[in-house]
Amino acid sequence: MDEIEQGILASIPAGALTLRLTRSAIRMQHSHSWVIEKVNSVHDLVICLEGRGDYILGDGSRVTLSPGMAMLIPAGVSFEGRNPDRQTAYAGLAQHFRLDFFGQHDLLARMRLRRVVRLSRWDMVGPLVRHYRATAPSSSTTLMQHHAFMVILSEYIDDAFEGWQSADAPGGEGEALSVAVTLAATRISAEPLSPSIADDVVRDAPYNPDYFIRAFRDRIGSTPKKFHEFKRMERAMQILEGGASVAQTAHEVGYGDAYYFSRMFKRHIGTSPRGYQDHVKRSRDGHFPRGEEDGAFIYPLKASR
Repeated sequence: MDEIEQGILASIPAGALTLRLTRSAIRMQHSHSWVIEKVNSVHDLVICLEGRGDYILGDGSRVTLSPGMAMLIPAGVSFEGRNPDRQTAYAGLAQHFRLDFFGQHDLLARMRLRRVVRLSRWDMVGPLVRHYRATAPSSSTTLMQHHAFMVILSEYIDDAFEGWQSADAPGGEGEALSVAVTLAATRISAEPLSPSIADDVVRDAPYNPDYFIRAFRDRIGSTPKKFHEFKRMERAMQILEGGASVAQTAHEVGYGDAYYFSRMFKRHIGTSPRGYQDHVKRSRDGHFPRGEEDGAFIYPLKASR
């Protein structure tokens, strides 16, 4: 899949997710004599800061963590752990948590995730993990912990994400449908340059296609195809902000005809690509659009008076 610039969780409404830290962070600092064998009732994200940690998971797979690597041990999976190095302590962070979707569905269970990854932005994440570990209270969780861990967890998910599981969900029909629509919108947001993504999410939804398209439009405000077009335009906005020409931007987001791309851009954003670049320049110079003091754009843009 294409590189995900804004993150897998970026387009999920904040109210749809509930992060629960079920205990304070575990400050791992283990000598060679350390051995553990257990199973947790919640997910466990383990991140290595120093040394090495050897693990054997319930399915027989073996994992060795080194600094900058993260491993998710899903709820209900047994594991054994030990420090194989007699000279160096194994240090890191472990956090037990749940990430619920619409109050009761396990979001991670709906994702296909690589269990172990080397965090790609370790230069940024590493200091955050160290600070999170150092400041964690011994017997409680705090609001700041929740915020910081969501950033850490998002970095793991972005690196580990391989795809979505079935959108089918337990519970009432209305709730299950809302879950399916939100996951479909998230997939489109994550893969805006995939030409078939709008058709793919409709095909993969466990509902009649016409019914699902109507439900998507009712909840999101547009059909999957229109929503996909808008997400392509959002990616185009990022490219235009970087100084690319209209023709270059059209090519980057999959349009062979720059003129047609400009028409589509204006339809969704309310101004031409060059007009948008002018808005960005004026904002950077301190001239905010439509009197917005914080410089935020409101789409679709209206013509200046």
